Amino acid sequence: MASCERKQELVEPGWEGLSVSRQCELLGLPRSSYYYRAAPRDERDVRQLRMIDEEYTRHPFYGSRRLRDYLCDQGEPVCRDRVRHLMRQLGLQAVYPRKRLSLENKEHRKYPYLLRGVTIERPNHVWCSDITYIRLKGGFVYLTAVMDWGSRLVLSWELSITLETEFCLSALNRALSGSRPEIFNTDQGSQYTSAEFTGRLQEAGVRISMDGRGRAFDNIMIERLWRSVKYEEVYLKDYASVGECRRNLRSYFEFYNHERRHQGLGRRTPWEVYQSGA
Repeated sequence: MASCERKQELVEPGWEGLSVSRQCELLGLPRSSYYYRAAPRDERDVRQLRMIDEEYTRHPFYGSRRLRDYLCDQGEPVCRDRVRHLMRQLGLQAVYPRKRLSLENKEHRKYPYLLRGVTIERPNHVWCSDITYIRLKGGFVYLTAVMDWGSRLVLSWELSITLETEFCLSALNRALSGSRPEIFNTDQGSQYTSAEFTGRLQEAGVRISMDGRGRAFDNIMIERLWRSVKYEEVYLKDYASVGECRRNLRSYFEFYNHERRHQGLGRRTPWEVYQSGA
């Protein structure tokens, strides 16, 4: 469970006799996360961040120039430097036509891309993971998910208020508790190249694959998932808190896995394909 979610559990009945330090210890939550308070954000910042997020999701090839033009056309006069500043907050990189929330660490080992020319037709052949931005009424959080490429089943997901490795590792551990893939594909972000993350995959006997730097479509399945999550859930709601975001995303992923039929899966649901093994 991501640190932003665990904090809410500290107020549940039965915890009253425990100190904050002991509660954090039992939940594996750093005390700094418990005491974290999001700084109030300027309404103009929040509005323009939302507009950039939506337009970039519609047109992922847009850089700072086109996003500046879009904002100006929508009655939000901004300079290009401001657009770049907002894009950095969202983890968007103008040079590459894709989200880069998980920025690379040059000291971490990078692994080759193993999926070129590979036909993925069965569950647990390839899993993939990525991070995206999820807006709230007064700010934002980060979402990571682990997906089975062949069936498109979302195996696990986590929310976090920071881009630390912990929430990605938590999602990985939960997914591995049920099964394991032959190959695990991610981008070259520091969360995924960290010794903790790659070490866990190696411990499980999983081959590690990483996107080529700047290649927008090497992890295309989870990019499609983010578009579905945003258009079918996030953009239709206005989450007031992390708790509300968490509850709604849980419901959406249940729907996505067990009810939402995919044309690419022969009109079957991800769960049906994953369970069938083909």
